[in-house]
Amino acid sequence: MARIDFDRRGFLGTVAAGTVAVGAGTLAGAAPAGAAGASDAAGAAGGGCVFPKGRIGIQLYSIRDKVAELGFARVFEELSRIGYAEVELAGYTQPGVGPITVQEIRRLLDENGLRAAGTHVGLGAWREDPERELDSAEILGAPYAGTADAPSDDTTVDGYRRAAGEFDRIGALAAERGIGFYQHNHHWEFAFADDAPDTRLYDVFLEHTDPALVFLEMDVYWAYVGQHVYPGFDPVEYVLAHPERYPLFHVKDGKENEDNPLGYDIIEFGEGDLRYADFFSRVRGRPHALWEQDNAPDSAVPPHPVDSLGNAERSYRAMRRLRRPHPGRGPYGH
Repeated sequence: MARIDFDRRGFLGTVAAGTVAVGAGTLAGAAPAGAAGASDAAGAAGGGCVFPKGRIGIQLYSIRDKVAELGFARVFEELSRIGYAEVELAGYTQPGVGPITVQEIRRLLDENGLRAAGTHVGLGAWREDPERELDSAEILGAPYAGTADAPSDDTTVDGYRRAAGEFDRIGALAAERGIGFYQHNHHWEFAFADDAPDTRLYDVFLEHTDPALVFLEMDVYWAYVGQHVYPGFDPVEYVLAHPERYPLFHVKDGKENEDNPLGYDIIEFGEGDLRYADFFSRVRGRPHALWEQDNAPDSAVPPHPVDSLGNAERSYRAMRRLRRPHPGRGPYGH
């Protein structure tokens, strides 16, 4: 495991096969992790709503096919109609429509009553020109800007310590502008270091980054895949121990599948086994809850047709059923 290369599209081949089927299941050994399944739906009906009002958003990677084909203007109109309040950008291009500037994207957000919660770009872009990326985030009005890349391809303790220093340096530049720099996890960050089999890489990164400079976006699905592949931790305990570090979450559902080495198949929200009401009922403050479904452009739960915006609408409705009212300002400063 000396090197980890991230190819989202290629990697999804591992998890996409079983995402169309819907079956029964519960989270094995369940503690706090979560689903919008039957038990959570009952909790929501009894008032156990968990997503803050005005913070239900979408990672645009989920509907990347529609952004590419239809463009930001039509996509934002549709997201506003559905009811989303926020978006997380996954790039600034719309190949099927033509060039667009970040300023024009901001105008379209404003016209449709949407806010940018954050931006995702590759770590290479941050290394090449962090000020350019911060300019884009500033124009968009995004309180956070980050990356979905692993901190380092060097999966040793020293490799992740060096990565922590690099993230601190970028985070300091972001902090000067009042922007929070963040890292989004997949499951491999929860692996153990090559040179220290009892040391989890995520722990090294968490310990050696400055909490005032580097934030974390927990992808709940990938955290539970990490628990399955590299057992010995509970994802929500990280949030409870460091609440100020988790201002954003990817709300991605998973269906248990014993034939998938990852333990789960990605599926639209509300159709999986991750117990989200349990998880978010323990999270303080008003985090940005961003729906994501990596395979939304090419999978659907029967009898629905394949349509990423259809997945987005059904997932929004399922999230809204778990929404809670404003609980007052918590540790999330933005």
